[in-house]
Amino acid sequence: MRLLVTGHQGYIGAVLVPMLLDRGYEVTGFDTDLYRDGEFTDRKADASVRLKLAPLTPVPTLTKDMRDVSASDLDGFDAVLHLAALSNDPIGNLDAGLTTDINYTASLALAKHAKQAGVERFIFSSSCSTYGAAGDTPLSELAPFNPVTPYAVEKVRLEQALQQLASDDFSPTYLRNATAYGLSPRLRLDIVLNNLVGWAYTTGEVLMMSDGTPWRPIVHVEDIARAFVATLEAPRDVIHDEAFNVGRSAHNYRIRELGEIVVDTVPGSKLEYAPDAGPDKRSYRVDFTKIETTLPGFEPQWDAQRSAQQLLDGYRAFGLTREHMEGPEFIRLKRLQQRIQAREIDDQLRWLAPGSG
Repeated sequence: MRLLVTGHQGYIGAVLVPMLLDRGYEVTGFDTDLYRDGEFTDRKADASVRLKLAPLTPVPTLTKDMRDVSASDLDGFDAVLHLAALSNDPIGNLDAGLTTDINYTASLALAKHAKQAGVERFIFSSSCSTYGAAGDTPLSELAPFNPVTPYAVEKVRLEQALQQLASDDFSPTYLRNATAYGLSPRLRLDIVLNNLVGWAYTTGEVLMMSDGTPWRPIVHVEDIARAFVATLEAPRDVIHDEAFNVGRSAHNYRIRELGEIVVDTVPGSKLEYAPDAGPDKRSYRVDFTKIETTLPGFEPQWDAQRSAQQLLDGYRAFGLTREHMEGPEFIRLKRLQQRIQAREIDDQLRWLAPGSG
């Protein structure tokens, strides 16, 4: 089975690709690689702290901007696993037009080309952030959308557009991932649990950027990858034109609860609130019953406590510093701003050097 994985060099894709290869799939990547030079691998020689943090797994790759996708790029594939996107709310708030261009317009073009090329399955990496400001009631896949950021708005729009493409020959599936966490060869420090453990390890403080009251469902990056595999291997009638919240019902946390888990994990750390910490309107709880009962192949392995320890061990092995927490290497928005300032990419996030992407 031939698979095209867009965004295969990103945070989730770097974990998903080796999982697919281990199961015997033929994988081709599609990525402009905006976050190159940011691999999270062992840098210390002390074997007592080394975790064997692996580099990216190489696969045949179309090094190409999503906005330049063409029909010929989709020839011969059985399924598309679509991860490529501007990846979070801060980037979307920087330029909502770019989020529309990449996360919606280019992504819809990709899906249309896939359908025309005879691709049978299209698995879209959506988000639980589509539920937006939703309060305390756990939300199933039937809950109304209430997106509050450009990132979430375009996830909603693309889901709705893909529904219109669904047919007897083209099966889209919408995986609404909870907030991701965990180690990846393309680590991100701009997501909640990774960020909290990082601050605790490098400064001794678990820094809360909100008042700690918002609800957030979380899911390990490896378990997101497992959801893609389970969807790929499920019978067509189970996944055709279906949405699945990806996570576990037991893994809805208030942000302050995550902070307390981190304090319990990182020796000597304490909980602190940023001077401007206040309510965050992005608060939602999610019901994951559907994926737990409908996709038996989905067997998540991680929880917050175990992953906080994994993150701590990984940060020790890597030699994470406060400079990493504050710098651009593992923070998506800062990396893009750095590349723009260095004239590596333009303000439309296209590479300026010939042949770069």
